[in-house]
Amino acid sequence: MAVEAFAPAKINLTLHVTGRRADGYHLLDSLVAFCDVGDVIGVRSAPELSMQVTGPRSDGVPTDASNLVLRAAELMRRKGQGAEITLEKHLPAAAGIGGGSSDAAATLRALSQLWNADLPEPAELLSLGADVPVCMAPGSWRMEGIGENLSPAPDLPPCEILLVNPGVSVSTPAVFRALTSPQNAPMPKELPRWNTAEDLAQWLSSQRNDLQLPAVEQHPVIATVLEELRRSGALLAAMSGSGATCFGLFPVGSAQARLARERLRNVYPNWWAALGRVI
Repeated sequence: MAVEAFAPAKINLTLHVTGRRADGYHLLDSLVAFCDVGDVIGVRSAPELSMQVTGPRSDGVPTDASNLVLRAAELMRRKGQGAEITLEKHLPAAAGIGGGSSDAAATLRALSQLWNADLPEPAELLSLGADVPVCMAPGSWRMEGIGENLSPAPDLPPCEILLVNPGVSVSTPAVFRALTSPQNAPMPKELPRWNTAEDLAQWLSSQRNDLQLPAVEQHPVIATVLEELRRSGALLAAMSGSGATCFGLFPVGSAQARLARERLRNVYPNWWAALGRVI
């Protein structure tokens, strides 16, 4: 038996850092979305647990216990269970779009079907990382706390999203340490309903990613990516997570989005640029 699961990119449309716990974990208030650009997990029945990585972004991806995919599999594995796991890697690593967390969540969904087993409890998922719970059910979410408090956000309007990564790995702990203050205002208590991509972009322009400035200070090329997205005619250009991936929002069917992707690929051949739709 073989099962396949899609691991979509996770986008922090907003990321407000609202505090820091005594144990050092930061508190967040984030509007999270997913898009139809991502990795693919395949699992197949096997006597033992093993993993291989394929795809255009497979170079350097570990296949040992340091990979969240195997850690996720071990979390729900019971005695005598095995699987051959294949990760088809399309998303850049350490990029602020939850690639590893989404891979882990897709692995859990696939193995649950393969093994006819219950998914781990939410508290167990946090042992894999703060982004794993939100990746279990891709959609639009308000994510609070350290990632454990999830509430459905209003449906997002149809829009295209251009993801661009300049090829630098950003250290999330270093970016958090560079924050001027961990105490910042959250999003409004009630989120509006957005009818169009323009409505969403206008509202997002009044919100923040509190990690964007410290990330740009450490990696100035992120500012170049943002400027390129603005020049391309994006309704909004912002950074996701702790970077370095940035995104531009466009109306569905926008020729500007496709032209921007091709231009960036030509002008910056070492950058990663992918165009998809918000799901």
